[in-house]
Amino acid sequence: MSTLRIRAELVEQIHRHAAETYPQECCGALLGRDDTEAREVLALLPLPNRQQDSPRNRFVVSAEDVRAAERAAQQQWLELVGWYHSHPDHPAQPSAFDREHAWPWYSYVIVSAGTGAKPEFTCWRLADDRSHFKQENVRTTAGAQP
Repeated sequence: MSTLRIRAELVEQIHRHAAETYPQECCGALLGRDDTEAREVLALLPLPNRQQDSPRNRFVVSAEDVRAAERAAQQQWLELVGWYHSHPDHPAQPSAFDREHAWPWYSYVIVSAGTGAKPEFTCWRLADDRSHFKQENVRTTAGAQP
């Protein structure tokens, strides 16, 4: 099982973003480094949820959002290593919609959000054949901004 390392303040930032956009899903990019031991998230790029018809239970990023995330990563000498989004009033488990719209290789952080929601933080990678997600270990670290 692969591992995602992320600083505690970035985890908190994702949870705050989810709370601010509730009851709609939030979304954003994970910027960091990928090596043989683990993938490390070092910065976030919050993005607008462009889903028009059902932003409460779906998120979409545009091609321009992807390009902006890639530019932001390059400017910080990082890589675009994944995406995050929230599940308002639902567990932090990938949905069929998530699987249909995900790309292999990237890490997908999902957080639960909402009143009475158990605060969950999970991470997943889509299998190369796109048939299912594999859960990643999440290791929260302390540390200052790079």
